Amino acid sequence: MPFKTTDFPDLLIFEPAVYKDSRGWFFESYSELTFQKQGLDLRFVQDNQSFSYYGVIRGLHYQLPPFAQTKLVRVLEGRVLDVAVDIRKGSPTFGKSFAIELSAENKLQLLIPHGFAHGFSVLSETAQLAYKCDNLYSKESEAGIRYDDPQLKIDWQVPADKAIVSEKDIVLPAFAQCRNTFEFKG
Repeated sequence: MPFKTTDFPDLLIFEPAVYKDSRGWFFESYSELTFQKQGLDLRFVQDNQSFSYYGVIRGLHYQLPPFAQTKLVRVLEGRVLDVAVDIRKGSPTFGKSFAIELSAENKLQLLIPHGFAHGFSVLSETAQLAYKCDNLYSKESEAGIRYDDPQLKIDWQVPADKAIVSEKDIVLPAFAQCRNTFEFKG
């Protein structure tokens, strides 16, 4: 199967089959049937794409119910450190972060379910990300956690003097104070 489990319940790595020949390569970045065979009945309703420069750190973002989003994240150009933080109360990995390098080269994707905050740092000169969402964006439901929260201890693999963080992300609350209504349903 193209899915790899992580130590975090419901957080999956998707590694599509890549077909290479003398012309280049081809892969299915998403197939509803492949996901259904894994027991994932998702209906993606929105695709997002971002472009960022080296040192950019975006996150940690999520949406609260009823607009919570499952995201399928992949990199179209460059390399990023993709990070998910489990914010589901009662989860065995509550308050812990998972990080993986996603790149255009390795073609790995991260399936981030409801109840995780998401962010990434750009490790290459530039990077483009694309991600599918199973719910529409809602400004009223957006929430987040400060990227450098000392409780989370995330190593973004970007030197502090090279980090580029938006004003919006700098003023996000600490993990202990974040708005959170997610419960683990293990």
